[in-house]
Amino acid sequence: MTISPSTMAAVRASGAIPNAEFLLTVEGVRKEFPGVVALDDVQFRLKRGTVHALMGENGAGKSTLMKILAGIYHPDKGEVRLKGQVIRLQSPLDALENGIAMIHQELNLMPFMTVAENIWIRREPLNKWGFVDHREMYRRTAALFERLHISIDPGIEVRQLSVANRQMVEIAKAVSYDSDVLIMDEPTSALTEREVEHLFRIIRDLRAQGIGIVYITHKMNELFEIADEFSVFRDGRYIGTHASKDVTRDDIIRMMVGREITQMFPKEIVPIGDVVLSVKDLCLDGVFRDVSFEVRAGEILGVAGLVGSGRSNVAEALFGVTPASSGTITLNGQQLSINKPSDAIRNHMAFLTEDRKDTGCLLLLSVLDNMQVSILHDNSYVKNGFVEERRVATACTEMAQKLRVKTPNLAEPVQNLSGGNQQKVLIGRWLLINPKVLILDEPTRGIDVGAKAEIHRLVTELARQGVAIIMISSEMPEVLGMSDRIMVMHEGRVTGFVDRADATQVKIMDLAAR
Repeated sequence: MTISPSTMAAVRASGAIPNAEFLLTVEGVRKEFPGVVALDDVQFRLKRGTVHALMGENGAGKSTLMKILAGIYHPDKGEVRLKGQVIRLQSPLDALENGIAMIHQELNLMPFMTVAENIWIRREPLNKWGFVDHREMYRRTAALFERLHISIDPGIEVRQLSVANRQMVEIAKAVSYDSDVLIMDEPTSALTEREVEHLFRIIRDLRAQGIGIVYITHKMNELFEIADEFSVFRDGRYIGTHASKDVTRDDIIRMMVGREITQMFPKEIVPIGDVVLSVKDLCLDGVFRDVSFEVRAGEILGVAGLVGSGRSNVAEALFGVTPASSGTITLNGQQLSINKPSDAIRNHMAFLTEDRKDTGCLLLLSVLDNMQVSILHDNSYVKNGFVEERRVATACTEMAQKLRVKTPNLAEPVQNLSGGNQQKVLIGRWLLINPKVLILDEPTRGIDVGAKAEIHRLVTELARQGVAIIMISSEMPEVLGMSDRIMVMHEGRVTGFVDRADATQVKIMDLAAR
């Protein structure tokens, strides 16, 4: 169905569905940062025992509002009510004590502590002598995991867990506070389909217990599967609230971006040139083996496979992050020895890593610093041993304008930018070296549909210019929509190649599960 303008206007006016029991209410909230109004007269209402999805492009204000509810930020104006009572949260601990828990997209566990210690930190059970009762702490953790159907050893150190299991520990920790409100920020960004099913089972159980869940996601299929209703923000403003059953995917996109997204995957068939990168029998002991493939000028080679298949490990070996144990890498007919990232950069190879905040962005540094780091040793920008700062700044400014990076200026700390704009800054960093090979690992993870479309158009343009592109993605529509060929991996080995004309989701999944 299509939402009529009169219906949308009515919902905006009411703020939610009538006759609802609201567990949490936000009214007239405003939040400003230097040079940016992040939220302007925002409203939000959460019913008890429901899953309420919060939708919007990166920079729409979703995370800012959730950080206000979690006690991380303080609103400049407006009020927050919990069970009808006005609350003023001074800190995350204050929010927890008021029954509001948030599971952040960037997990905040302590890696060298056990699972149980992470869950009960500051709340450890004590014995009669005043010491931590580890046996009781592990018993409580085991009981909590049984309730949530989680199979993790409470005594194992967090650093030994997969990303998916760390996510489960974060969820268990939040539930352990007996919170009334649970905020989940992109909880499935690193999960397999089976793990997502497990998470949704937990969410449904919590919903049945009367907990109100705020669910932030960019994945439309998740919205329709798990959410009862959703609210949309755009440019820091509240747009509307609807029951999920009353709208279509296109309706939501129109509300989010204020326009139609007609070409999500603007794949353009361009001439495929000679082989640029040739990889033969690449191995990394205990991780992947006998990986061989070629990428040609103008070609987009998609790389598919389930989490743990070794896709990212191959990319890291190509870029010298973790050098391969054996095998050969040849660029334009010349065999390379890549033992560290600088070797790859010197040969005009670029790598957009999977986790932009952990291994990509220098969060405390400015946009300019983040972009220029790739060219500070480039002879094009160095004269008599000194960096020509004006030329570097000009190049970075032009690149930021070309990529339409939304920032007050290049001096802005990159941590203040939205996820999509952080991703553009990283792409700009690598485009400054004029790459011959561009490796993209999950290039659109955790960013909105509008930013995704922009990045897809940019990738298509780079292919048209003759760049050889390797694109790793867990999103099947992205792999099928953007690739000329698809290489599929399973448990550290290549299980097959599929041409674009023959590629289907069934074929890819069949190869990925071999």
